[in-house]
Amino acid sequence: MELQTFRSISFAGHGRFWKHSISGRKCFSKNIKTLVSCSYSTEENDTLPSVKQLCNAKVIYAVAPALGHNKESHPESNARVPAIVTALAKMELTSKFRGSDILELQNFKLASADDIASVHAKAYVSGLEKAMDRASEQGLIVIDGSGPTYATPTTFCESLVAAGAGLALVDSVVAASKNQLDPPMGFALIRPPGHHAIPNGPMGFCVFGNVAIAARHAQRIHGLKRIFIIDFDVHHGNGTNDAFLDDPDIFFLSTHQDGSYPGTGRIDEIGHGAGEGATLNLPLPGGSGDTAMRTVFDEVIVPCAQRFKPDIILVSAGYDGHVLDPLASLQFTTGTYYMLASNIKQLAKELCGGRCVFFLEGGYNLDSLSYSVADSFRAFLGEPSLAPEFDNPAILYEEPSTRVKQAIQRVKHIHSL
Repeated sequence: MELQTFRSISFAGHGRFWKHSISGRKCFSKNIKTLVSCSYSTEENDTLPSVKQLCNAKVIYAVAPALGHNKESHPESNARVPAIVTALAKMELTSKFRGSDILELQNFKLASADDIASVHAKAYVSGLEKAMDRASEQGLIVIDGSGPTYATPTTFCESLVAAGAGLALVDSVVAASKNQLDPPMGFALIRPPGHHAIPNGPMGFCVFGNVAIAARHAQRIHGLKRIFIIDFDVHHGNGTNDAFLDDPDIFFLSTHQDGSYPGTGRIDEIGHGAGEGATLNLPLPGGSGDTAMRTVFDEVIVPCAQRFKPDIILVSAGYDGHVLDPLASLQFTTGTYYMLASNIKQLAKELCGGRCVFFLEGGYNLDSLSYSVADSFRAFLGEPSLAPEFDNPAILYEEPSTRVKQAIQRVKHIHSL
């Protein structure tokens, strides 16, 4: 079966209906709250919004919830994206309330074989597809050696949809940027996440490298040569890191908690060969918070981006650095994520015609995840943060400022910032 042979997929669950084009395979979730089916269809559902719609919007987002990709009690659950969608509606951050300012992309096309193979080995992709038969028999299987990454009968299909959502957003933002100086910000509300997926396989909850695939797509399809990737997930984006180690045209910058999973992303890992210097890793000590991240943005991210002169900025937006998140021990707040979204938007406007797309990565406390993404939307809209309504300063403790300063000074020295 060729990945290019498109079919239609429907997701019914959580009070919402999603429909996308997808590769042909029967996929039925055993979760009774969710029905996922891939059926034959000759209809193409990849029509982008009109140029007028794109140019009127301030935010464009796409939803790929992977409702059938779920494991009981696993932190990377199928409740994550619906929690965000519910919060956006509750906080009146959808087109129903905002009209043309906010646009949801629907009926986008899934990622193709060429898209996936631009980052991942073909043997991995075909092997994962074949593993779906075993997943159908067993209901759920483990697909990476370290154990945390699982697959259900729908995982292959839904991972193609997730990657496709990111590509459609890149297409839309680029199209809008050709007609206006301030194009909309894009946000891919997708799962499974992608930044741990290495070229040869899955890892750390991640199946396909959504951001990496989008970066190659921006180069191949749109001729955007220089891609700047910011990864502020609490864990190191080792998969993205590995995909572009020797590529001087893709700058990968990761901030992450020192010593956290998967143990990669040392400060002296800077790429190699032609790509030496185009990888920047900044491990932050546990307890780092808003002050640390503001300093990192001003003293590291901004000068790096200014020197690199990107054609587009892509963001691995992990919200698991939040102080309430159970999987790490940074103490970012909802306000931290508002600051990052607002500042990255401004950086994109100054350096690359406003072209910027966020991709959801981690974030496992559903409340802090959904509030923080909603506040990112407010930042994109240029509206005040509502973080004070959610954040509780009383639970914060003193940041390890001396160690943070040392890490920043060291990375600045290594990269001559």
